Amino acid sequence: MEIQGFCKLNNFLIGGIGLFLVCCQTMEPIKGPYFGNGIKNGWADQNSIVVWTRLTQNKLANFNGRPFLEISREKMKSLSENRDVDGIYNTQIPKGLSLKDMEGYCPGALGEVQLHYFIRGHPEESTVTDWSVVNPNQDFTHQWKLEQLQAGKDYRVKIYARPQKGEEISDSIFGQFILPANQNTNSDIKFCVVSCHDYNRRDDPDNGHKIYPSISKLKPDFYVHTGDIEYMDKPFPYAMTEELMRFKWNRLFSLPFQRSFYNNHTSYFMKDDHDVGFDDSYPGKDYGTVSFERGLEIFDEEQFPSYPKRYKTIRWGKDLQIWIVEGRNYRNQNYLKDGPNKTIWGATQKQWFYDTVSDSDASFKVLITSSPILGPDRKNKNDNLSNSGYAHEQAEILNFIKKQKNLFIVNGDRHWQYVTHVKKTNLWEFGCGAGADVHAGGWKKEDFRPEHQFLRVKGGFLSVSINSGKSPSIRFTHHDVEGNPVNEVSF
Repeated sequence: MEIQGFCKLNNFLIGGIGLFLVCCQTMEPIKGPYFGNGIKNGWADQNSIVVWTRLTQNKLANFNGRPFLEISREKMKSLSENRDVDGIYNTQIPKGLSLKDMEGYCPGALGEVQLHYFIRGHPEESTVTDWSVVNPNQDFTHQWKLEQLQAGKDYRVKIYARPQKGEEISDSIFGQFILPANQNTNSDIKFCVVSCHDYNRRDDPDNGHKIYPSISKLKPDFYVHTGDIEYMDKPFPYAMTEELMRFKWNRLFSLPFQRSFYNNHTSYFMKDDHDVGFDDSYPGKDYGTVSFERGLEIFDEEQFPSYPKRYKTIRWGKDLQIWIVEGRNYRNQNYLKDGPNKTIWGATQKQWFYDTVSDSDASFKVLITSSPILGPDRKNKNDNLSNSGYAHEQAEILNFIKKQKNLFIVNGDRHWQYVTHVKKTNLWEFGCGAGADVHAGGWKKEDFRPEHQFLRVKGGFLSVSINSGKSPSIRFTHHDVEGNPVNEVSF
């Protein structure tokens, strides 16, 4: 039995009302490192998953710290273009203070971690990893790629921390995940999709985003975040240095709702422009001292479970296959003239998509993208496939999708919920919407287009349910932030 906190076990007294721990002497608290950012997992398939964690100096972020100063967007752009590091900090942090004094500060810590994992109900068959030192050059994080796992099983994990070899365990944390069943298995599946939320637009100030407990109540088999998880180019602070980017990631994932959810659900993390820098980012569009390529690297290799290609298809039983595609790593510049060489997906990813969809015999196929393909979108936008600047690649991809049976598009990026259907075709797109009501906007509810089957300018999320069996069906449900259904479409 582990004892953490202010005293060590000295004696047990067993009475009629249970078991009591009696501390007969006062000890100094065991000092970190701790798991202030919890656990994330990613890229699960039938036999593997990646598990991520980070060691922190404190159990919790300093949510009682000082607020950042507001600066104008024009000032932000000037600081970014001039890469004025002193100005980036001095204009956003009150005089006489430093980053460690600010609200949400959650510093990393050196130490070692060890992972234990087992199939639910069989802790006696635990697999235990060697102790590993977290990487201070990657924000004190560590990842394990677990392989040779059993398809369709429910796994439990526990991670231990200690300062260094030979010292006492300082903290531990539990987690769990479910792996997809094999493709010949009939099984009902439910998953949820969200997009677009950040720390400053959370709707429960003390805990985070309300969508997380709402999603948990639905008991999804897995969850997909389509990107814009955090906004580096929004204030409090504008994250124009690597240190500030890490600050914002660590602050967000210290929130109780976020941390509890990610510890306990199979997840897939995608990214979009705001996660890596400035709005509509592309190669050459750096943000302050952080290059576009470095922003990708921090997301892909450090702050989230890693997977080299960043795109993957996963079969979840007999009736469902999903495709997660990457929308930033393989694109070229938005300002290029449209044509066959202008791309968001890149030639290799596109061919992979065509080949794997053609090979699939799943009853239902769901393409999950970080941004829309059908739209409609605003006329002033030019960074996704529903925009005129990418009309050639949009037509190429849609012409392929039109030839498929039961292939649906699910997307994030847009801050409104919608269902789009192009009449007399099999083209359907379901926009999940932003993660909080305060984050919704960008479209007028009165602007209901002919292709709209549903339109709601509010926050929430999308759930997708597959009923397996002789006559399988799929249902797309939009929910508000409390989890209440606001629209359903079934096939």
